[in-house]
Amino acid sequence: MTAGIDTPDRRGRTGLDRHGRDLTGNPRVRVQDVQVLSCDWYVLRRTTFDYQHSDGHWSREQRETYDRGDGATVLLYDEQRRTVLLTRQFRLPAYVNGHPDGMLLETAAGLLDGDDPEGAIRREAAEETGHTIGRVQHVFDVFMSPGSVTERLHFFAAPYRSSPAAPHTAGLAEEGEDITVVELGFAAALDMVRGGAIADAKTIMLLQWAALDGPFRPTGPTPQGG
Repeated sequence: MTAGIDTPDRRGRTGLDRHGRDLTGNPRVRVQDVQVLSCDWYVLRRTTFDYQHSDGHWSREQRETYDRGDGATVLLYDEQRRTVLLTRQFRLPAYVNGHPDGMLLETAAGLLDGDDPEGAIRREAAEETGHTIGRVQHVFDVFMSPGSVTERLHFFAAPYRSSPAAPHTAGLAEEGEDITVVELGFAAALDMVRGGAIADAKTIMLLQWAALDGPFRPTGPTPQGG
């Protein structure tokens, strides 16, 4: 008996080896086998499949996929003051891969954990920044690392109001979170992207969206082509 397959793993899941076996959307892909390599918390699978190449021939391939569920992230902004609200927290994978101290500046984010994307990002904004947000704008949905990670990340933006009572630290202690809330001028945040001080992909994407199409986009007349 194998945990996560025949018997519940520590998160109560079974049948994890059946995920992805019945895919039919692409006739050039025929899934042959799915093996669970690890399900300690998230799920690492090895999938064997036949793939038809553009010239018509078939080859047998194997890929490992890491399934941590889908997530959501939100850029909190103050349009009038031209500021954004970010978080700073320790990220071990970045630290072991060359980041000087592993302390990354990021937009608030988290896994859906059974909630719809908007509900999840409201929860995460409150937990990670101490702010209860009002209206939210859906920006786009993105596969962040499609070569190996199944996660689809839902991007949002929402206004916030600065308050002297707002916390400077946040996060759930029971989940090991130790988060510093950081308010930055929008221009300074873009400069930090250019200089490498902000190196988190989702944060860079939302800041670029805010500059091009979002609350800080240029407001002058659009140039006319001649």
